[in-house]
Amino acid sequence: MSVAPRVVLVHRATELEELVARHGTLGQVGFFLSTRGRDLAEVQGRHEALKAAISQVGAAIPLDWRQGSVERGDLDRFLFGPEDIVVVVGQDGLVANVAKYLDGQPVVGIDPEPGRNAGVLVRYTPRAAADLIRSTGTCEERTMVEAVADDGQSLVALNEVYVGQATHQTARYRLTVAGRTESQASSGLIVATGTGATGWARSAWVERHSTLTLPTPSAPELAWFVREAWPSPATGTTQTEGTLADAGQTGDCLTIEVESDRLVAFGDGIETDTLALSWGQQVVVRRAERRLRLVSG
Repeated sequence: MSVAPRVVLVHRATELEELVARHGTLGQVGFFLSTRGRDLAEVQGRHEALKAAISQVGAAIPLDWRQGSVERGDLDRFLFGPEDIVVVVGQDGLVANVAKYLDGQPVVGIDPEPGRNAGVLVRYTPRAAADLIRSTGTCEERTMVEAVADDGQSLVALNEVYVGQATHQTARYRLTVAGRTESQASSGLIVATGTGATGWARSAWVERHSTLTLPTPSAPELAWFVREAWPSPATGTTQTEGTLADAGQTGDCLTIEVESDRLVAFGDGIETDTLALSWGQQVVVRRAERRLRLVSG
């Protein structure tokens, strides 16, 4: 007998829930918001929109299917099964948050506030959930990036991997790419996928008026940027951006050898889940073998 699919709803605590946890009562939240020129009704409205979307998606799940639910802060302790269908209800960034914990499970992105979010990864309204949950065979595969340290630590990300100081102060390291090595002192570097090319990587690309062609979300290429490289007698600035044409297991990659007391690597802005890198360690950043399967309707 086959096991019924399980639909896992992924969401995050609303701003209202976080404020009540901090201030104790709804009245105190209202007073706090008023001192900052904000209206409690706006925060309540967004809270109710998310809860209504979650309820509507839950009602769309077939009665004979299993259900699960996980809040963003508990993702690192939640066990996803191979048969799961993951439904993300929230902002685009929540899809990136959950992607690193998946291995081939289809993801449905539901936008609880159409028009407020960009809708790059959460493309559908709650009304579409019923059809999407049943049609998960039609998926768009998104490239992911991984960082692997020489002591076995590793992480994957959907948007980008950052390597540098946890405080974003000056990081010292030796960068090797395409057979060329350079000692650098910088604010760290980012290696982005095509999905991430709409975020942090794009800001670096725009700021420096780069002529690189950024990859598309499903392309195997990665783009990389060194942030604020500093020229000195001991450090260079000749390798500060580029693309990795075939950034797979046997293709192009970046190799960073740490020359600071401690650097970190983290993905998709989740600074609480990092690789700790000490002097002399190496970390390789390349395209991950796994991909995000985003249900495209």
